[in-house]
Amino acid sequence: MYSLLTNVKISVTEKIYVKDPESSDLGKRIIQESILLIHDIGFEAFTFKKLGSKIGSNESSVYRYFENKHKLLLYLSSWYWAWIEYQIVLETHSIQDNKEKLIKAIEVLCRTIEEDSNFSHINEVVLNAIIINENSKSFLTKAVDAQNKEGYFNIYKRVVNRLKDIIVENAPIYKYPASLASTIIEGSLHQHYLKDHFWSITDCKENVSPASFFKNLTLNVLNLHE
Repeated sequence: MYSLLTNVKISVTEKIYVKDPESSDLGKRIIQESILLIHDIGFEAFTFKKLGSKIGSNESSVYRYFENKHKLLLYLSSWYWAWIEYQIVLETHSIQDNKEKLIKAIEVLCRTIEEDSNFSHINEVVLNAIIINENSKSFLTKAVDAQNKEGYFNIYKRVVNRLKDIIVENAPIYKYPASLASTIIEGSLHQHYLKDHFWSITDCKENVSPASFFKNLTLNVLNLHE
């Protein structure tokens, strides 16, 4: 099972891109450098022209892969959540105890990210920083409902539902498993952001991780403390 999962290809909804960036060296370089550039200057200042200069090409080559920079952000967000799902499956598949599985899933979703050598052209640490800072911009738009119908957010919703199912396994009569699951996932991003920028309004510090907070919160809400 482990060897099977470590050879998995992270797939993103085809409607997000014009041409699959994983299909060519240029496409992979576009993804690699866009992550670094967005992290460096922010999504608002990011343009395909600047990215083209970074990769030694013109901006028209980027448009062959993505219609606009919002679609590129959607791709990065979708790739990230597919990678997180892969991590959850990889690290929980052999756990039989439901409570232990829930704790491990929360740890995976909320922990500080380390780089994954299985995907050499993507720096997951930097991508995680982008998700913390920019992820909401992928769906806080007027087009969100239409894009949702097109399946742009299916991977993200799949991660939420995977955690929801683990919550239900632990507490079948709990009334709000989906709300709790989405709160853990979005709340973790928010706590990481507060820890980095507004440390006076969070208890998450160097010695208290968002994972610790959300494990404590979840076990208390579900009455799973021994």
